[in-house]
Amino acid sequence: MVAGMSHAATIHVGNASAIKEIKKGISVAKNGDTVIVQAGLYKEGNIIVDKQITLMASGQVILDGEKKFEPISVKSPFVTIKGFTIRGSGHSSMNDIAGVKIYNTKHVKIIDNILEDNFFGIYSQNSKHVEIYGNKIQAYGKAEQLIGNGIHGWKSDSLHIENNTIVGHRDGIYLEFVTHTKVLQNLSERNLRYGLHFMFSHDNSYIANTFRANGAGVAVMYTKHVHMEGNIFEENWGDAAYGLLLKDISDSQIINNQFDRNTAAIFMEGTNRVNIENNLFKGNGWGVKIQASCMDNTFNNNNFLQNTFDVATNGTMTLNYFANNYWDKYEGYDLNKDGVGDIPFRPVSLFSMMVERYPSAMLLFRSFMVTLFDRTEKLLPSLTPEGLKDDSPRMKSVKV
Repeated sequence: MVAGMSHAATIHVGNASAIKEIKKGISVAKNGDTVIVQAGLYKEGNIIVDKQITLMASGQVILDGEKKFEPISVKSPFVTIKGFTIRGSGHSSMNDIAGVKIYNTKHVKIIDNILEDNFFGIYSQNSKHVEIYGNKIQAYGKAEQLIGNGIHGWKSDSLHIENNTIVGHRDGIYLEFVTHTKVLQNLSERNLRYGLHFMFSHDNSYIANTFRANGAGVAVMYTKHVHMEGNIFEENWGDAAYGLLLKDISDSQIINNQFDRNTAAIFMEGTNRVNIENNLFKGNGWGVKIQASCMDNTFNNNNFLQNTFDVATNGTMTLNYFANNYWDKYEGYDLNKDGVGDIPFRPVSLFSMMVERYPSAMLLFRSFMVTLFDRTEKLLPSLTPEGLKDDSPRMKSVKV
């Protein structure tokens, strides 16, 4: 229990109250009190919350950093910040200035705020048990080096990031050295780099989020034990754009996600022991690009529909496993009517191998010569990986 909670008071701040400034309201508050700020525009520089209080807006309360200051700095445990419009933080190449920054503390809640045109949006530094819920975070960055991330976690544990909308930042959500964290039901779109970016962040989950039209979708790097379920990755287009980039990750799950209209739905490098199951790959340039450095990954019960290439690889040997997937390019038969094709499906085409080595070969796409090459390769496989096949391709799509 927060100290002093049994005798908590409510302190009102605003033009109609005896206390006009938020800083003054915080200074007279005691642990467990609630400071309610009346509607208005407040330009108070850097507001430091160093007591165990609830700071709440009543009506439209705008905290303006005037492009100079960090509007709110939280330096106490058991703090709630709710209902503010926080805008115009300072920018710095030396310091990560945020609309709301949480410093080396625990049990903080940032709820239902609007953060607009800040360098970083909400930033958790070396903190634990932080709830970031229902915020709308927007920036107008033109270049990656000129803007920070919407929600940024660094050396933090047990964050709960839910139902936020993040637009126009460098990365929508960025987690580095962050553990035991849940990212749920967020919309991250039109961010300059990634919608979500993990680095060295183990034992986390992200579920039922939408990542749309970001520079390069989602990146999970140098990480293990990540659970990825029920997310939508869509319209992440560009020369180096992916729905999901996996680099040096292991022992994770990718389940019940939708990959729709991405340059490459999943790009895997140095990825091991990942279970990829019940996902929909639809209308992508590449469904899966799996590099030769990947081992012991399993693809089960996925749907591959209307992709230019279902699977591509840069090696001739494969140590990954495909089974019970539906491939709309499968032309086999099912004589015993058990719902499983009687001949294997090899999803890597000869042309996709050519494109991996010579990208300019895409100019020949849909030409008669390419069709002839692929037909010949199916009859007499020689260049495509012999072991990369689905021995039990489904005749009907999987319900996902």
